[in-house]
Amino acid sequence: MSPRKPVLFDLGDDAPTPDPATAPPPPDDSAPPPQGRAMLTGAALVTRPRGRLGRWVASALGLLAALALSVAAWDLADRLLERAPVLGVVAVALMTVVALGVLVLAGREWLGFRRLRRIDALRTRATAATDATEARAAASEIAALYTDRPELRWPRERLRERLPDSFDADGTRMLTETIVLSPIDTAARAEVEATARQVALITAVVPMAALDVAVALASNLRMMRRIATLYGGRTGTLGSLRLLRAVFTHLLATGLVSAGDDLLGSAAGGGLMSKLSRRFGEGVMNAALTARVGVAAIEVCRPLPFEHAARPRVTAVVQRALTGLFDRRTPPAPDGGG
Repeated sequence: MSPRKPVLFDLGDDAPTPDPATAPPPPDDSAPPPQGRAMLTGAALVTRPRGRLGRWVASALGLLAALALSVAAWDLADRLLERAPVLGVVAVALMTVVALGVLVLAGREWLGFRRLRRIDALRTRATAATDATEARAAASEIAALYTDRPELRWPRERLRERLPDSFDADGTRMLTETIVLSPIDTAARAEVEATARQVALITAVVPMAALDVAVALASNLRMMRRIATLYGGRTGTLGSLRLLRAVFTHLLATGLVSAGDDLLGSAAGGGLMSKLSRRFGEGVMNAALTARVGVAAIEVCRPLPFEHAARPRVTAVVQRALTGLFDRRTPPAPDGGG
């Protein structure tokens, strides 16, 4: 038998020369699809069940630490007063400043919890209103939440002018949503989009899993505080943590874990996973889950449920947040004019 010879194909002089650098990477079928591990891990940490015994032990440890710190500070001030009265007076003054600061912070936290409870009660009363008088009273209270917001002065005045022309509860709620809450909804959606973009970029670039979880939790906590502030909540640190836990618990109970590839495909395009690396895929999934958390936070903090206004769609939020962030543009063709 004659030895086999190589087969040559004549592509012609006008055929472009293939460039290995522009070839797409081979698909990795062995790796699991992106799941947004940073957000899921953070959700698991925040919603971890805490038993009554654990809460009691944690409270006892906190009180013991506070007592030990107070006794140590008092002993220090007492010794300084005996050895150096001037330094003792300075120590007592500093302790007074610290005590006043703690009281101020505690008062701010109490006011934050009170505002959240006020918005919850106002939402319940406005939703349950059956006649125009009750609905108008609830609408006036909702508008009063934003008396210190100069940018909402015109919507509040317009609502006050149009309220007498509303003769049923449903129409009053529609006016409140479309006139007063509509600009706040726009600002809240922009906040969710910015946070989703930030989480996607950081979790796609940073290779450390623990840092990804910390960034995702911190970004979502800051997003919830800003959303609560937009709707009149202005929560403190403890109130924000409570809000974060409530939102994550609600989302886990209603299918946060099942967001998965359907949410990713609908939010970022059908063939995205074939175009992005795995790290970018994780970033997109974390952004999608962050958007879902943001939409839930809007629903929790809003003084009226979405009835007449359009509810923010997670897919649309993610599309606007990630537009241009992970685009891979085709490199320009080489100039043949040399």
